[in-house]
Amino acid sequence: MALQSPFFNNNKREENVRGTTTSPNAVAAAGGSNIVAATAAPVVPAANTAKEGESKLTVGPNIKLKGVEITDCDTLVVEGYVEATMDSRVIQISERGAFKGSAEIDIAEIHGQFEGNLTVRQKLVIYSTGKVTGTVRYGKLVVEEGGQLSGEIGANVAQAANRGTSDKGLRVANA
Repeated sequence: MALQSPFFNNNKREENVRGTTTSPNAVAAAGGSNIVAATAAPVVPAANTAKEGESKLTVGPNIKLKGVEITDCDTLVVEGYVEATMDSRVIQISERGAFKGSAEIDIAEIHGQFEGNLTVRQKLVIYSTGKVTGTVRYGKLVVEEGGQLSGEIGANVAQAANRGTSDKGLRVANA
């Protein structure tokens, strides 16, 4: 004799979960009892989503994404671990997130760890919990107190030429 889990063989549970709309004829045919009618709830978009037409990839906590080339992604949010090559618009690395590889982007917001080659065409922000190591080029740089930056560091030559300056110094926020 085989035992089955009540999860897979509970017809009452299925009736209640299905939540289908029933007609008056179906209620009469079923004896008029134990029928559940439900209406569809309106779908509300999440408040923190990418703008319409923009693509966003989120690598969640405890997720590891290795050996890929990320393309056609406007925003990459790293909450887990990513080992990749990418050319994008924005990268956001959360406090527990880590990225290893090569990235060419417009804006970088680092709360976690970045290791590798990082070229930021516009603005690199390293927050107090952030750590960036490797070869780093940037247009503008902001490092909060406690943020770490090490390796071969320099102003993005193309960005500096467009501004008509040769600013290669570091600016530290909250100093």
